Amino acid sequence: MTDIEVLHSDDDIVVINKPPGLLSVPGRYEPDSAVSRLQQQFGTILVIHRLDMDTSGILVFARHKAALTAVQQQFEKQTTHKIYEAKLYGKLPGNQGCVNLPIIVDWPNRPLQKISHTEGRYALTRWNKIDSGESDSCENSYSRVLLYPKTGRSHQLRIHMQQIGHAIVGDTLYAGERAKQESRLCLHARELAFNHPTSGERMTFICPPGF
Repeated sequence: MTDIEVLHSDDDIVVINKPPGLLSVPGRYEPDSAVSRLQQQFGTILVIHRLDMDTSGILVFARHKAALTAVQQQFEKQTTHKIYEAKLYGKLPGNQGCVNLPIIVDWPNRPLQKISHTEGRYALTRWNKIDSGESDSCENSYSRVLLYPKTGRSHQLRIHMQQIGHAIVGDTLYAGERAKQESRLCLHARELAFNHPTSGERMTFICPPGF
């Protein structure tokens, strides 16, 4: 069992660096999760937001309902600041860009999502390239990017990167057979900023990825 790294804790919130492969909340057939582990350590833990099981990075939880409401409202009003880091297959042209493609659940193939310009919900992701692999081979080249999601749709970053032709390394849902050769999904919630629910102080957490 991988230990959870606690980045901050007080009477109102707990902030962690979730490891890849761990559910944020208990699943239908898998009771182990970030929430259940934190409840053993801190008692009451309330879910503010989530990360996919395969995605690592920063998560904030509330320790009581007032804190839950205060931070949840910041997510809903988009006053939080979120940055993800990802490693993509191939050399991404340009240094920055924006993906604005509406997303809807692919019901026959759940949990997959798909792009639908008629029924999908608005989804916007900005990206900034910070590094590229040295290989001249398309098969072995990669790009490292920072991702700035304006919205928080399910699988948004994963499907948006796949849609521009550069799926996230290790993404077994959207990158095809080559992803099965990787040890993990190279997607990490590396930065989160929000106002403390009691003091109002702006708090910023930065946690580099392990890939």
